[in-house]
Amino acid sequence: MKLDLDPATDLSFTRTLAAPRQLIWECWTRPEHIPHFFVPVPHKVTNVDIDLKVGGRFNTTFDVEGNVMENHGVYLEVVPEERLVFTDAYTEGWKPAPEPFMTAILLLADAPGGGTTYTAIARHRNPETKKNHEDMGFFDGWGTVATQLEAYAKGLAR
Repeated sequence: MKLDLDPATDLSFTRTLAAPRQLIWECWTRPEHIPHFFVPVPHKVTNVDIDLKVGGRFNTTFDVEGNVMENHGVYLEVVPEERLVFTDAYTEGWKPAPEPFMTAILLLADAPGGGTTYTAIARHRNPETKKNHEDMGFFDGWGTVATQLEAYAKGLAR
């Protein structure tokens, strides 16, 4: 499926990861894996609660320089090993969030040599939120997460 990206509100990048798509999917969808890659080191994921279904929760807690940050969201779309869409615009039970930030879209496809074509998209409500995310370091941060994900998944390779 081709997505029409809006340069005013969407940030995205694509990278080839040297790990199989099935394993990248497993890392993104099983709570025991998330702490190993989901935030750039030295920050830490201290809690993960996943209910992998449309409307199910994707809740994480981070420790960022001693500050606890809780993120609550839901899955909007789950297509095994191909597409994962989650947002903080709602929490479980479709309760609207007071200040949503973004919707994340992860696209996975087989790449030559057994790797994964990994596309990460952050879709924002307006250009200001997109700019804030870009200024916060979207490309460096999400790029670091992709690098950490690749290294972690390669260590799990069967």
